[in-house]
Amino acid sequence: MGEDGSVTSAPQRPDGPTPTPRLIATDLDGTLLRDDKSVSLRTVAALAAAEEAGIEVFFVTGRPARWMDVVSDHVHGHGLAICANGAAVVDLHAGREFVQVRALPRATALTVVETLRAAAPGTSFAVEMTTGINYEPLYPPFFQDPGAHVATAEKLLEEEADDTAAPVLKLLAHHAELAPDEFLALARSAAGAYAAITRSSPTALLEISGLGVSKASTLELCCAERGISPAEVVAFGDMPNDVEMLRWAGTSYAMGNAHPDVIAAASGRTVANNEDGVAVVIERILADRTAHQG
Repeated sequence: MGEDGSVTSAPQRPDGPTPTPRLIATDLDGTLLRDDKSVSLRTVAALAAAEEAGIEVFFVTGRPARWMDVVSDHVHGHGLAICANGAAVVDLHAGREFVQVRALPRATALTVVETLRAAAPGTSFAVEMTTGINYEPLYPPFFQDPGAHVATAEKLLEEEADDTAAPVLKLLAHHAELAPDEFLALARSAAGAYAAITRSSPTALLEISGLGVSKASTLELCCAERGISPAEVVAFGDMPNDVEMLRWAGTSYAMGNAHPDVIAAASGRTVANNEDGVAVVIERILADRTAHQG
């Protein structure tokens, strides 16, 4: 169930005809994946059919590279995925090797930590790096990582802060009492001049990247390398970290379980993730293409 309720009827098409895209960009959690984090057989078949038809598929997610096993078998051709809300491009065919990193400067991260501690007392932090995640003692252990270091964010960010230090992909900020959208608005007001701040969790958990780093900006770079324009991209998403990408793409769909800001940003709407909303649209795109060619 999405934050505004699910859509279970037929997808709402964007105004005008849906062109055959050259690239499909899709979020994972709450979008391509079902709530149990699986990829349905219908979705697997739709992704393969798109690739066979010459349409590139990019997974564009807030997930770190180490959590991409769920879809690594379903990336064809280029093998690339955009992770950590645009902070990294990884090659899933090469063991999740980092192809491009758009790091959050440690000095900037420290400024954000200081600013949010003052604006929202009780905030706890985690630091996501290319080598894994480290977090503060009070940060909720959403996913246990046996290799994580536990210390204050200041110490984690200052440790090994030289040219050999692992790049910081994003800072995570959690608040136990504030509502998710309230925390997001407060953080953007207080620290939005220093970094890109968004969220994808149903809890008050913010994801903080380098200024100008987003799913949209990294997808734009990947498309530019391929000579693909925004008009040739169809994008899918469900949460605030997808908004910029949906606005950038020529055609975009909010999932039936999407956040209200996502619905407002997208040009169309499909059914919920548990009903294979991405596959539904891909199947229609391919059927329309076949009909046109025939």
